[in-house]
Amino acid sequence: MLKARTLKLFHVSDVHFGAEDPAAIAWFSELVAEEKPDAVIMTGDLTMRATKDEFQRGGDWLRSLGVPVTLEVGNHDIPYYWDPFRRLLAPYQRYAAVEQMIEKPLELPGVTVVPLKTTARAQWRWNWSKGRVSAGSLKRALTMIADVPKGNLIFIGAHHPLIEGGTTGTAKTRHGDEALTALAEAGAHAVLSGHVHDPFDVPVEREGRIIRMIGAGTLSKRTRGSPPAFNEIRVDGGTFETLSRTLSQEPKHSITSDV
Repeated sequence: MLKARTLKLFHVSDVHFGAEDPAAIAWFSELVAEEKPDAVIMTGDLTMRATKDEFQRGGDWLRSLGVPVTLEVGNHDIPYYWDPFRRLLAPYQRYAAVEQMIEKPLELPGVTVVPLKTTARAQWRWNWSKGRVSAGSLKRALTMIADVPKGNLIFIGAHHPLIEGGTTGTAKTRHGDEALTALAEAGAHAVLSGHVHDPFDVPVEREGRIIRMIGAGTLSKRTRGSPPAFNEIRVDGGTFETLSRTLSQEPKHSITSDV
């Protein structure tokens, strides 16, 4: 039997076109051109203010990478509070430049990436930037998981961490805990997210299974605990490892806990 080849995925998030770091953008693009990852998983906040120009520039950049891309919607990718009409009634009007990438399931050899929407146009709390998993979003993800080829690793792409990953920034995702349990029970192996701007890879036990919470850093000027960063996820058969890659002198290194 032939051994499955090793896959390399680049997990990037929170680029925030409009507040992007040009050096970080160029660095990432160069690495994609040199290393040719099998796919790029972009977990939201492509833009800063959800303007047409920001989406156009972000879309042009993602297309220029020349590899399969799936894109989640972040809280910065819908119109801000001061534009309530557009936010509530036409939040996706400016997505034309990236429409084909949004919440696009990816099928790769041995790996399926399933989207999970965690943003909300409005919530019953003051801070609408925080995460929320609706019943409909979870149902769609579970339905897709049910159709995944047997034996595939299942990665969930979301913007907000479903539970906190020990970073300074928080997601406080409503219904995230319950969603994590349901995804684990359905067979998901990891939830890839952004929002908090710092990398992590945390194993969580649910119903006798381990599901990993994996967060990417940011390629924007809005850094927090780490320099501009993204994750490289190496998939070798039924195992996978997360390496943090930063725009610094620090070499890439594994952040995967012993699971």
